Amino acid sequence: MNSTIEIIKTKGDAIQHLSFDKIEGKGFFTKEIEDALLAGTIDLAVHSHKDLETQSPEGLTIAAVSERADARELLLIHPDAFDAAAAWQFKKEARIGTSSARRKAQLLHVRPDAIPVDIRGNVPTRVDKLRRGEFDAILLAKAGVDRLELDLTDLRVLALDVRELVPAPAQGALALQTRTTDIALINALKTLNAEQVQRNILIERRVLNRMQGGCQLPLGVHAKYQEGQFHVWVAFAKSWNEPVLKFELTGNDESQLIEQILQRILPS
Repeated sequence: MNSTIEIIKTKGDAIQHLSFDKIEGKGFFTKEIEDALLAGTIDLAVHSHKDLETQSPEGLTIAAVSERADARELLLIHPDAFDAAAAWQFKKEARIGTSSARRKAQLLHVRPDAIPVDIRGNVPTRVDKLRRGEFDAILLAKAGVDRLELDLTDLRVLALDVRELVPAPAQGALALQTRTTDIALINALKTLNAEQVQRNILIERRVLNRMQGGCQLPLGVHAKYQEGQFHVWVAFAKSWNEPVLKFELTGNDESQLIEQILQRILPS
């Protein structure tokens, strides 16, 4: 059977002058792709799972979740801004490129002196802006940088532990989405499903769903299953420039963990 790859430009790709929290609506990296699925012009969509709405549009389903790549955040630092003795190894009052409210909030939690500056464009474009000195450092998802196999030897590279900067829900995983009526394709894709990753992501995305959030919400949730228990790290702020609440929970009941997280972060 022959297959072709269709490149679809989304609203998130097209609007480059606004940060994510200023773009109206949700799903701005996925809507046009999902519309193509529903229209039948494509049969399978491969998404960065963290970009997807927590509720699939009617008629579509996530048939499989990939194995998870490295979910950590990557801090790329211009050599002129490097300070090995400082927290996160950048100089005082550095300009840090990121358009994510989640990253901004956790950045300021660790380095209140830092100056978050919105940055857009694909990963190579952002790295080039850093090299030109438009920023002192930039924050990116490590999985995306790794997949591109970029040469970063001229920059200082710091991978931040999930405890230091809690990733977005489902960060590092891919979602394979198709129509609910394509039973043969769904069954074929199930053989690719990483079941444990799916369970971890379910915790993360259910918290996001209950918070009614998307890319605009300063929420990090990362779950990992080891030694018979789920370990969940959470970071939440009401807005990117407000205090961050960070905590870790452990347990073996997913539903109970989700409720415990929500009790901590939702107003009583």
